[in-house]
Amino acid sequence: MRKSKIAKAAKLKTKFLSAIKDWRKPKFATKVFNVCSCCGRTRWYIWAFDMCRICIREKANNGDLPGVRKASW
Repeated sequence: MRKSKIAKAAKLKTKFLSAIKDWRKPKFATKVFNVCSCCGRTRWYIWAFDMCRICIREKANNGDLPGVRKASW
């Protein structure tokens, strides 16, 4: 289910961006939403990483994100 959700969101986003590029008003602008590229989660999406906060935390702790370190205070 998650893969289909990610694919559907990507398809809607490309349609939306192509409509904007062609100077047309998109048909359904509210249908476009951001989803995490790893798990398909829609909440707490961070656009700089194209992931949700949970996936960012997991990948940062594993060292998969270059330049991101665990903060402790």
